[in-house]
Amino acid sequence: MNVSLTLIGQFILVFAVINTLVCYYLGRRKVETPVLAAVLGFVFSIVPIFGLLYTVLLMFKEDLGSRRESRA
Repeated sequence: MNVSLTLIGQFILVFAVINTLVCYYLGRRKVETPVLAAVLGFVFSIVPIFGLLYTVLLMFKEDLGSRRESRA
């Protein structure tokens, strides 16, 4: 079974776009700069395992709302 380089590139591109959207959504709740979180998610998604690790890191980060309440 032959897997073409074009197919792998398309997979990486689709994965990067989906991961960027997920990182932006998580970034809105978890960090103060969601656009930067989305850009980093896209860059790390060029190597899919790094993109997954970054997304997991954002998932386990504490929400901004709960941090503000604990400081008050």
